[in-house]
Amino acid sequence: MPLIQVKTINETFTATQKTEIITKLTDAMVSIAGENLRPVTWITIEEICSGEWGIGGQPITIDAVRAMAAGKK
Repeated sequence: MPLIQVKTINETFTATQKTEIITKLTDAMVSIAGENLRPVTWITIEEICSGEWGIGGQPITIDAVRAMAAGKK
């Protein structure tokens, strides 16, 4: 059974967006592996606390994620 794990900074996505992530990732897997795997395709979303995830030696915060999403550096 497929297991897709998504890791993100806490509060990056709303509950509605998380539902969309789960739905679309499931659909993507089923489009590759076949409809029979839909009932056993698992998607998990793990949220990491702001500042507890590092990229390039720097902690990433929710403010930094929001700035990136807005196209700011």
